[in-house]
Amino acid sequence: MFAIIKTGGRQYRVQEGDVLAVEKVPAGASPRIFFNQVLLIADDKETVIGTPLVEKAAVRARIIEDFKDAKVIVFKKKRRKQYRRTRGHRQELTRVKIERIIPDVNTYVEEVPAPEEKAVKEVKPVPEKKEAAVPEVKRPVKREAKAKEKAEEPKPEKAKEKRAAKAKKAAPAKTPAKKRPK
Repeated sequence: MFAIIKTGGRQYRVQEGDVLAVEKVPAGASPRIFFNQVLLIADDKETVIGTPLVEKAAVRARIIEDFKDAKVIVFKKKRRKQYRRTRGHRQELTRVKIERIIPDVNTYVEEVPAPEEKAVKEVKPVPEKKEAAVPEVKRPVKREAKAKEKAEEPKPEKAKEKRAAKAKKAAPAKTPAKKRPK
């Protein structure tokens, strides 16, 4: 049995057990979702085609995850106008697994698993564990930082020479202006 459903502006051919990525679906608190826009349901015996939708039909799916699709680069350009724009877009999608195709929602009864009887378990006291010898993990040894010795202050004579050399480099050298021929 398969069905064709419509969601997010697209149509999908689905069977029970299929996993597909559809446009992001607001899930809310429930991990289950029903696709009510069923266009066609077909099995070995008959095919029901909707006009445009099959009435009272639905497809039940379970939401697996929300994710983003691969990036699509949008590039705009107008030649000879120095106009270029680049944009990227990642579409948000939802991965769903098709659980059941329901031809008639009115006659559909959801299979709810019977609640299992919870057996009363006796709580046994946990025996105290003896302290086991834990092997020590070798960690790198931190080396003590040596105190840095204070650098010797430059001699005043050398400092003056350095300042004079910097000033000389900074000042542009004056060259005589060239005369233009008339």
